[in-house]
Amino acid sequence: MQNLQSVKQRFGIIGASDLLDRALNKAVMVAGSDLSVMIFGESGVGKEVFSKIIHSLSARKHNNFIAINCGAIPAGTINSELFGHEKGAFTGASSERKGYFETVDGGTIFLDEIGEMPLDTQAYLLRILENGEFVKVGSSKVLKTDVRVIAATNVDLEDKMRKGKFREDLYYRLTTVPISVPALRDRPEDINLLFRYFTVEFAQRNRMQPVRLDERAQILLRNYHWPGNIRQLKNIAEQISVLSEERNITAQDLMEYLPNIGHRNLPARADDFGSGSGMEEREILYQLLFEMKKDVRDLKGLVYGLIQNNDLDVPSDTSLPALPPASVSRSESYRSGNNYYRDNGNRPPNFTRDNYDSADNDFAYSENRAVILDERDRENYKEAEVVEDSLSLEEMEKTLIRKALKKHNNRRKEAADDLGISERTLYRKIKQYEIG
Repeated sequence: MQNLQSVKQRFGIIGASDLLDRALNKAVMVAGSDLSVMIFGESGVGKEVFSKIIHSLSARKHNNFIAINCGAIPAGTINSELFGHEKGAFTGASSERKGYFETVDGGTIFLDEIGEMPLDTQAYLLRILENGEFVKVGSSKVLKTDVRVIAATNVDLEDKMRKGKFREDLYYRLTTVPISVPALRDRPEDINLLFRYFTVEFAQRNRMQPVRLDERAQILLRNYHWPGNIRQLKNIAEQISVLSEERNITAQDLMEYLPNIGHRNLPARADDFGSGSGMEEREILYQLLFEMKKDVRDLKGLVYGLIQNNDLDVPSDTSLPALPPASVSRSESYRSGNNYYRDNGNRPPNFTRDNYDSADNDFAYSENRAVILDERDRENYKEAEVVEDSLSLEEMEKTLIRKALKKHNNRRKEAADDLGISERTLYRKIKQYEIG
């Protein structure tokens, strides 16, 4: 059996996705037989390449191969195109004509968009698949042909069968071996490899320097849903190669060629997408939320450390259990006041195992009680002032930008990288918020 890597190199297939390898492996395995094959996949995924692989690795490889788009041939002439016609069979038939099934005898025919084939043509095709016989349009003479049929579709043929637009017997005759070619969105690990391949190939062909994507641009490219699949990706790669003055492409640059590339299924207010704030503002907000989550986690650890290291107690009338000393396992003992209750049923009155979450090393309580410091140590602590956090997105952005600039000693490029935005966006924000 052919090695998959050699098959990829021979036919110019880029990618290491498991779904792609599975489809290729099935194509290689079925190539040596004469079984009919149905290739399923969205438009632009490369179904015709799979048909060529099957033909090239078969015993028919030295005979003809032809690819026919059934959706591109008018219903009135498709029978003549496929099976031929006799002179005078219809108006304009001034001479005899051989059809594809006659001229490709001994070879392979690839019928793309088989779902668009008319019902009467489907009956002709079924007869060829069953016994290799066909009749020209306007003739009564039965001819024989030895053609392998590979079909492909980008529509739901089972739905067409339910609607009576596709023959059920033909469907099962064609799908002796089904092959599903994955959509580009289902193989995200291959997207940047394909983009790089297309840009380098285009640059070599046109004697120019290939474009490169920065890290954030690669992430955007990988997360895009690609409705046009590989065909669309190739078009975008060539478009950027020609129209971009810069050879290093940022996420902001990429959005000029794919305006909806930043649309993701993330929770956000509906009016955020209609405003001019763009995606950078949301990214800054997400970054700030992650920072806040980390601060809360650190604060929680600090509180627990203070309780444990200072041997602080809680009032006896609360259901809040304090932490056990370090030498005692939390899963084995619980503390209330100065008494320890091991896991033997001797627990505080209001304490249940639901109050203690050992998996998260955290405590959960049925009552919202705060930790109360021992009265003898109360004078050592200052009164806490409750400050209401600002929920303004603009203020959050200002705060995060100031923190990033301070962290990197006002080196704006490094601050922009840390914030996950382009340097140009950072300049605009600094000017907008008048950050000194």
